[in-house]
Amino acid sequence: MDNLNKRKALASRVFGVGKNKIVFNTLRLADIKEAITKQDILDLYADGAIMIRETRGRKKHVRRTTRRGDGKIKMVVGNKKRKYVIIVRKLRKYINELRIQGKITPVQFKEIRKKIKAGTFKDKARLKEQMGFK
Repeated sequence: MDNLNKRKALASRVFGVGKNKIVFNTLRLADIKEAITKQDILDLYADGAIMIRETRGRKKHVRRTTRRGDGKIKMVVGNKKRKYVIIVRKLRKYINELRIQGKITPVQFKEIRKKIKAGTFKDKARLKEQMGFK
């Protein structure tokens, strides 16, 4: 029986299945005992001396290839905030320059600054358009 266990292990390696799936034909045990190479195992399989059991139960179901759990979501954390910070700094610097130059009043400055904080303006061009500058 030890010989057959080694043959079963060899067959499972050759076919890529578990040992429990390999079934030997009881009438051809003498041929199976003589098999020592992978090619011998393949030939015996072709002749029908070695069989492979069918997969049963849940293993037959097609598995999902993508996993959708929380740990599999790949995105840059804080990217929105970084964009917000960059645009807000740019716009605040711009309206500060306008205030220093005297193109806007301190009251206008405060109102525009509140709108910038609220995220009203997507970019500097939108701010200029809103204010009437080109």
